[in-house]
Amino acid sequence: GGRGNAGGLTHHRNLFDRYHPGYFGKKGIRVFHEKKNPKHCPVVNIDRLWSLVSEETRTKYADNKEGLVPVIDVTKSGFFKDLGKGRLPTI
Repeated sequence: GGRGNAGGLTHHRNLFDRYHPGYFGKKGIRVFHEKKNPKHCPVVNIDRLWSLVSEETRTKYADNKEGLVPVIDVTKSGFFKDLGKGRLPTI
């Protein structure tokens, strides 16, 4: 036990290291090239995909009779993953 933050450097050390890294300053394992946010991955849903395409491209593929579809590169708009929520509109 103990009260408050007692034992942060001794018997509660693993909890402090796990849930509050860097709480006591320069202690513990050194990480030379720490990536602050390695899992940063902005997402976009399928129902918003057409908002990333210009109106000119939209009309070009709407008038198309061969069945061609546009390839939408979501990374140009700052997204790195597209999710399956919603439906694509039929053209």
